Amino acid sequence: MEDNIREKVKGLDSEKAIEILTDHLATCPDDEEALTLRGIKYWSAGRHSLAIADYLAAIRINPESRAREALKAANEILDYRNKDLYNP
Repeated sequence: MEDNIREKVKGLDSEKAIEILTDHLATCPDDEEALTLRGIKYWSAGRHSLAIADYLAAIRINPESRAREALKAANEILDYRNKDLYNP
């Protein structure tokens, strides 16, 4: 991903960063780093299904992408179950 794109989204709120990354991906759809970063921003905005879709797209482009770790963390969060809440 272009460093200037990364710098543009650094420190921005999720929605603005998503907008910039989406514009970037319109011209560079195979930028796995941009997909990963947009997935992270989607996740922080509570849009989990879109985040997972971006992680999977990044992994299809580069199986060694850091999106693998992001996807693993997302699945761990979604799979978490506190048994004490069910049986106090």
